Amino acid sequence: MAMESGGSLDEKSLGKRLQDARRAAGFTQQSLCHKAGLSYSTLAKIERGAIKAPSIFTIQTIAEALGVGLDALMGLSGTSGPQKMTAANGVKFVYFDVNGCLVRSFHRAFTKLAADTGAPFDAVESAFWHYNDQVCRGTMTMAEFNAASAERFGVATIDWAEYYLDAIEPIPEMRELVEWTAERYRVGLLTNIMPGLVDAMRLKGTLPKVNYDVVIDSSEVGALKPEATIYQVAQERAGCSSEEILFVDDTRQNLMAAEHFGWKVLWFDDYQPEEAIERIKKALEPAT
Repeated sequence: MAMESGGSLDEKSLGKRLQDARRAAGFTQQSLCHKAGLSYSTLAKIERGAIKAPSIFTIQTIAEALGVGLDALMGLSGTSGPQKMTAANGVKFVYFDVNGCLVRSFHRAFTKLAADTGAPFDAVESAFWHYNDQVCRGTMTMAEFNAASAERFGVATIDWAEYYLDAIEPIPEMRELVEWTAERYRVGLLTNIMPGLVDAMRLKGTLPKVNYDVVIDSSEVGALKPEATIYQVAQERAGCSSEEILFVDDTRQNLMAAEHFGWKVLWFDDYQPEEAIERIKKALEPAT
């Protein structure tokens, strides 16, 4: 059954809500289409308001894939979930970095790539860092990165995503912390990362299984930490003032940039996770 075009649902508003919900859940249009079983053209047209009477069943399918309520997606619900806490220091939203914070180093992938391709280890690492910023910024696709790297290694093809996903491992203490935090505060991911890897980690269960309110993927935003743009986008999507955001990262340069933007920040040291987690929990003591 299709919705009446003259009804209470405005198609452009639906498209904007759908786009915001998709980005907040960390999905690209392609990955959401794959999960929901929709064609790319259908989703793209709904997001830009080109489909005047989308099927209620299509909207229901999208809502289920995103993990949001149908009423909320249609703009008929005034709330998006249970009320979250505010910390004594005013924090309402917590962003977590991914590499080095939620998952341990991917550098074992260099060793495996060198062994499989016969290329020297330093050549593998050099190739990665030569292209990394371009891929994480979204100006170079994964296919282009794989092809360029394979050419440098003298092999037919490589699949960096496969090596990366096999090399990383979750940091158990941080999984527990993110779950603890998500029960009390709104949470999000803020990461410099290559296209598709956040979705792949979530599907594989490598990342904590919580409902992230916002996912800031550098390859979608087109900016990298510590550039100001990525923090501006993250703050807009969090819907908070700067002093209401806490950012947890393992790189001091990224934290200093966020602090300059007015955020509260905490450094995560994966060699001493218990100490870091204690500091984070102390910073999130609820207001009385």
